Parts: sequence; structure tokens; C-alpha cells
Amino acid sequence: MTRLIDLTQTLDPANRARLPPPLAGAAMVVAPKIEYFHPKEKGADEFCKYLGCTHNDLPDGEGWGAEILSDMSSHCGTHVDAPLHSASRIAGAPARTITDIDLGELYRPGLVLDVRAWAKLGEEITIAMLDAALAATGKTINQGDAVLIRTGQERYTMDEAGYYQQPGMSRASTLHLTRQGATILGTDAVGWDLPFGLMARKYQETKDKAVLWDGHKAIVEREAFIVQQMTNLGALPLSGFMVGFFPIKLANCSAAPARVVAFVD
Repeated sequence: MTRLIDLTQTLDPANRARLPPPLAGAAMVVAPKIEYFHPKEKGADEFCKYLGCTHNDLPDGEGWGAEILSDMSSHCGTHVDAPLHSASRIAGAPARTITDIDLGELYRPGLVLDVRAWAKLGEEITIAMLDAALAATGKTINQGDAVLIRTGQERYTMDEAGYYQQPGMSRASTLHLTRQGATILGTDAVGWDLPFGLMARKYQETKDKAVLWDGHKAIVEREAFIVQQMTNLGALPLSGFMVGFFPIKLANCSAAPARVVAFVD
């Protein structure tokens, strides 16, 4: 029997209030605002408006349940980055959007690279760490594989500072995976790269443009889809499973929130 393991964060608007004040402007990537229409309350009012009746006419005294979502980024919660997120051209060709990606490309064999023993907050996930974690799976990366990085960030909640100081992937470590054939790159961290504040400081110190978002920019050389804000990677075996990344079909967008599910025999 196949077990289904949900690797998706819940889009809960209550989490918006948990962001530290300096990050309040990023609430749209945590969860949408949701206006709830309960069947006994606003849902009943809306039902009567459209059906030309009164509350007394309603079956069981109730209308419908509905919600209105607003203030939501295409990169909200667990989401798939299309190549367009990294640049307008990838490997010399126009970058693909989320609706250019066939579902077959998003249902792939998976590997979990558990780097928790070596990864540290605010520091690079190195090639040596990835190789050691890959060796622990007993497998090699095949063309089209989904490689999921378990950084240990599940130990933090979004109201803790450590949540935003994730170990990050660099250009070199990202290319190390894509050159072996990985086409989906997942992480349980809030971001694929090092924290923005750390990258900004490195740039101010060195004026080296290469340090800015170098993990994502590695996709310009070799196309792949980055999936961020995953959860529950600890429930997976290190190999021997399939994983589906099913993004909302948002026309011509650089990303979309997704339901990510592992299929484990």
C-alpha cells in the first residue's frame, strides 16, 4: 500500500502576526489574508443576495461557506519557483513560467539529503555536506530527480529568530546538484539561499555581485525548479519514494503555491 505524506505548510493567516516586525512587509509570502463567509453568518447574507431570498427562507437557516483571499504572493507558503523567478533567460533561452511546466516534470523520484549534522545557521551548505548526505542514501542522483534538502529548520517556528537565519545553498552547491541531473531542488528552509541580510552584508563588504542570490542565479546556467518552505521531510525515507509538486495553475507567473505530496510504498 502506498502512503501519502504531506510536505506542505498550511496557509494560515494567523501566521502573519507571528512575523518579527522587520519582516511584516513579507506577510504575503507566509499566508494570504482570508475573509471568511460562514454559512450561518456572511455566507447566509451572500446566499440571500444572489438567490433573492431571506434568512427565513434558507434550508436549515444557513447559506454557503466561502472565503475571499487577498494580499497573497505567488511565492506564498510551500511553492514551486518556475525558472522565470531566477532570470528572464535560462541557459540561453526564454525562461519558462509556471504554466509552461508539464505535470510530468513535477512528479519525480525523490531523495532526501539530510545535512543537519553539519549545517549551521547563516552558513553555506557546502558540496562536502551534500556528498556526505547523498552517500547516506546509498543512491546516486539520476536525471530528473527531486533532491530535498533537510536543513533542520523544522526545529524553529516563524516567531523565532533562527527561522530566518537558515543555512543556505550557494551557486556552487546548487550547480553540484543540477549537474548530476537534479531538476527539482527542495528545502525545508524559508529560502534556498543564505538569508538576505547576510547576502547584503557580504555585498557591502566585497562589492562582489556574485554573492547576491547566487543559489537562485545558478538556475540561469542549468534549469531547475526550486521548492521552498517544505515541511515534514523527517517523515520520509532517504530514498525510494515519488514526490508530486502540484502548483496552482497561475498563468505566466514566476511561481505558484503548491500541494507537495510524497508517495511512499
